[in-house]
Formats: sequence, structure tokens, C-alpha cells
Amino acid sequence: MRARLSLLVLALAQLVIALDYNIVYVALPDIGSGLGFSAHDLQWVVSAYVVTTGGFLLLGGRTADLLGRRRTFVVAALVYAGSSLVGGLSPSAGILVAVRAVQGIGGSLLFPATLSLLNTLYEEGPARNRALAVWGAAGAGGLCFGSLLGGVLVEAFGWPSVFFVNVPVAAALAWAGWRLFPADVPRAAVRRFDLGGALTATGGITLLVFALVHAPEAGWTSPSALLAAGLAVTLLALFAVVESRSHDPLVPARLLTHRGLRAAMAVTALYSATFSSLPYFLTLYFQTVRGYGPFATGLAFLVPAVVTALGAHAGERAVARVGVRRMLVGGLVSGAVGAAALGLALTTDGSYELLLPGIVLLGLGQGAAWTGMWIAAASGVAPEDQGVASGMASTTLQVGGAVGLALLVALSGGVGEGPPDDALLTGIRVAVFAVAAGLGCGVPLGLTLRRTATAH
Repeated sequence: MRARLSLLVLALAQLVIALDYNIVYVALPDIGSGLGFSAHDLQWVVSAYVVTTGGFLLLGGRTADLLGRRRTFVVAALVYAGSSLVGGLSPSAGILVAVRAVQGIGGSLLFPATLSLLNTLYEEGPARNRALAVWGAAGAGGLCFGSLLGGVLVEAFGWPSVFFVNVPVAAALAWAGWRLFPADVPRAAVRRFDLGGALTATGGITLLVFALVHAPEAGWTSPSALLAAGLAVTLLALFAVVESRSHDPLVPARLLTHRGLRAAMAVTALYSATFSSLPYFLTLYFQTVRGYGPFATGLAFLVPAVVTALGAHAGERAVARVGVRRMLVGGLVSGAVGAAALGLALTTDGSYELLLPGIVLLGLGQGAAWTGMWIAAASGVAPEDQGVASGMASTTLQVGGAVGLALLVALSGGVGEGPPDDALLTGIRVAVFAVAAGLGCGVPLGLTLRRTATAH
């Protein structure tokens, strides 16, 4: 019973993280008008969260390993609750962006703590795979359910409600985590936190994600984008030097040579660059091209949410029958075919039913791939390294998402011609077809997982 309740808490934590990423999308127009955001600055309601989450994930993973997984989980949930409360009460645009950045730091602590707890509470094999499937279904479904919940809340209670809804849930997670999860065991050996590595890695990754998010709007050759990119490269190079000389590095060398983990990190980057970028373009399609309101847009994401959750659950069963590699490759193939079908079905006047074949294939592939890539990332990693391994894989997830969305936005904005609505639709379709091509190119990467697992 305790194991089931623990899994429920971990799944709810992942649901909160996923919901918080997407729930603000449908609220953006109301947030912009309510707080006086300019059209240029409104993107930072989303981007501030992405930048700090991506930058602090590696540090968050190591924090869970060194300071305790339960302790990190509880603190992160409380950060979420507090920042969400302040976010709903924000009187200005600047305060809301700052709050979103703090929420991102909370997510960078909560995500690896949740994943490392799951990977240590459940033994590697069928038990962990089943737990990852439940956790994965909550996360993958939450990415789509966020739009539905956001639409309902905005229409009923206004934009602050998308922040207030987190407060009781995150507070309850903190209490439940403290009561249910095993107490953190003091370590026999004294471990240094590797402050130099933490500062250079966090600063370098944060600036890298910032540059990738900022450049499409400011220009890839703008002084601010070039400065951020240059500083990011400098800090990451310094991080490599610091780690090579550290007796207790932030990222142990044994993980850098773990070929299965490296392959899984590449898959998480591809996953985020493709699957996770689609809600952005679908939101544009539903609201701008088709004229849906917030609630109707949320309803349009209901089918993808359900199918993605089903795909994650089916992925766990598929792993037991055909193995991680085949299941993951199948998810990528299903996603590629679904994205291609969806791109063909996107029109200015077509019915929603025409989108369903592509949406179903995409959802099944997304859910299966989500479950498979986290099983692969945890396989063969020692319990004391699960936190930082989770941080490494989730860092590539965030960086891959920033890179993918930046490239897709630039691609979609550079191909449309004619009237604005036609140009926008053309750009959206090109972006969706690019997602299909990216997923297809990822199939050879998925095929390497079996070889890397055997070789390790």
C-alpha cells in the first residue's frame, strides 16, 4: 500500500511539472492584456520558466544525491507552492516573469528528485518499468491536459487561477512526500558539493538556453544573442576544466562514459525538440488560424492527452515483450507517421475529425517514447548516481526543447507568403513536417540503445 501511495505522489509531482509548462499557453492573451505585456515580452512568461529549469537541472540532480532525495523533493514542492501563490497575485509583468523563473528553479529540483526517488524505490526491471509507465503517463498526459485545464480556469476565473491551482496541490505533495518517502540516510563519506562545477555548469547552461530562446526574436546575430552564446561557451569550457581537476565532480566521469546514458540523453533531446514543440504550433493553429477560444482550445487537446497517456501505459507492456529498443523505435516511427498525417490535415476550414488519425499516431508514439527513454536513462546507473543521471537526461530534454522550438519557429516564420493567415498556416505545416522528419531521423539513434546497453 505504501509503495502505491508513493507512486501516486511521484506521478502527481510529474503531473504538476508537466501541467505548469503548458497551462499558461492559453492564458497568455489574458496575461498580456491584464499586466500590460508588450507583444515582444509576453514570450518570457513561458521562456523564463524554460531558461531556469534547463539551467539548474544538473545542479538539482546532484542536490538530490548529496542532500537527500526526500529533503530535495519537499523543498522543491514548497518552492512551487510559494512561487505559484505570488504568481497569481503578481501586480506587474516584471514580477510575474521573476516568479516564473523561481518556478523553473523549483522544477529543476523537483524533476530529478522525483525521478531519482522512483529509480531507487523500485528495483530495476518490471517493477521500475511499471512505475515509470505510470509516472510517464502522468507527465506525457499533463503536457496536453495543461491546455485543457488552462482554458477552463481562464474562462471561469481569469488568468491568476492558472497559478493558484498549483498552491494546494504542491503543498499537499510536500506533506505527502515527507510522510511517505524513506528518510534520507546520512552518507558515510563526506562529499563536496563542487561549487565551481555547479556555478559554471548552471551559468553556462542557463545562458545557452537563454540564447536559444532569445535569438529567434532578437536576431541570431544580435549583440545580446551573441554575448549570451559566447558567455555560455566560455562557462561550459571552464566547467570541463573544473570537472577534470575536481576530486568530487558535479558530474562523475563514470557517467560520462556510460554509453547507455549518453544514448538516452540524445533521445531525450530529440524527443523534446520534436514531440514537445508541437503544442506550441497546435495552439497557434487552433486559436489564430481556426479562431478557437481558450476553452475550445483546451478541449482540442483532450484527445492528444488521453492517447498520450495510453501510449505511455502501453509502452510499459511493450518493453516486457519486445524490449526497450524496439518499443522506443516503434514510438518514433509512429510519431513520424502521425506528424506527417497531421501536417497534411491542417487546413483553414477542415474539421477536427480530419486531424484525429495524425493526433492518435502522434500520441501513441509520444507516450511510448517517453516511457522508453527514461527506462533507458536509468538502466545500469548506481543508486547513488540516480539523481545526477536524471539531471543529465532532463537537462538534455530542456536544451533539446529550446533548440528545437527555436529552429522550428525560425523555419515556420521564414516560409510563409501571401496573406498573414495563409502565411501562418503554411509556416505551421512546415514546422509539423519538420517534426516528422526529425522523428524519422531519430530511428537510427533508437537502434543504438541495445548495442550501448550491451557494451556498457
